[in-house]
Amino acid sequence: MRVHVLQLAYGDDEPVAERVRRAAALVAGQSGADLVVLPELWAPTGFGYRGWAQAAESLRGPTVTAICEAAQQVGAYVHAGSIIESVTEDEPQGPQGRGRWNTSVLIGRDGLPMVSYRKVHRFGFAAGEPDLIEAGTELVTAGLSVAGGHVTAGLATCYDLRFPELFRGLTDQGAELFIVPAAWPAARVEHWRLLGRARAVENQAVMIQCNTAGTHAGTRMGGHSQVVAATGEVLAEAGADETVLVADIDLVAAAEYRSSFPVLADRRL
Repeated sequence: MRVHVLQLAYGDDEPVAERVRRAAALVAGQSGADLVVLPELWAPTGFGYRGWAQAAESLRGPTVTAICEAAQQVGAYVHAGSIIESVTEDEPQGPQGRGRWNTSVLIGRDGLPMVSYRKVHRFGFAAGEPDLIEAGTELVTAGLSVAGGHVTAGLATCYDLRFPELFRGLTDQGAELFIVPAAWPAARVEHWRLLGRARAVENQAVMIQCNTAGTHAGTRMGGHSQVVAATGEVLAEAGADETVLVADIDLVAAAEYRSSFPVLADRRL
């Protein structure tokens, strides 16, 4: 299974419409990929939360639509990163009545959305995300079919990486591979690298992490997207700048590792 991780770099000076056009063109150009992954909140920016209300859009809005069209062009599964999702007034608004979520979308090879995931753990310690958006409540997995076989992917987003119980829940739902888009800052990038490997090792699952590069809202982003094998081996890692990271994942080897070293069978709690 070939994965292309698109570590986008951007700043506050790039108009959102131009960034959407640029990202869609980049996705459409990823010939040979089975799965293409974009970062978290790459259109409205992860730390530019003061503009989220104006940038919010539906799952049928311009950002997801542009990436769906690009996915159809390239013929690959595409994880579109995440948007600030908004719903109409006649739809459920969530327990806090905000009607907005940090929502990621996985798109099929045909350009049609397969599943969406609303981020469960909101970053900001009662400010930022907790003050502006609703928390997701459901774990989400999806099946991907590639030449190397079939794999079940579990979806998570950025801050979720700090909560191992979410990933264990995804594993219990059959996940063999995790996809984690992020807007993770440079100040804590070593946590990003370490936690990704830890979640891979403890669940014996492949980890695909797509982070943001550049600087926005005064925050320098960490980059260092990575693809980690179920054994914890880093198969590919980016630096701090915009990068297309390409990695080949041996799905058979990942399954055989779980079988030959059956740690998960010894769980007691």
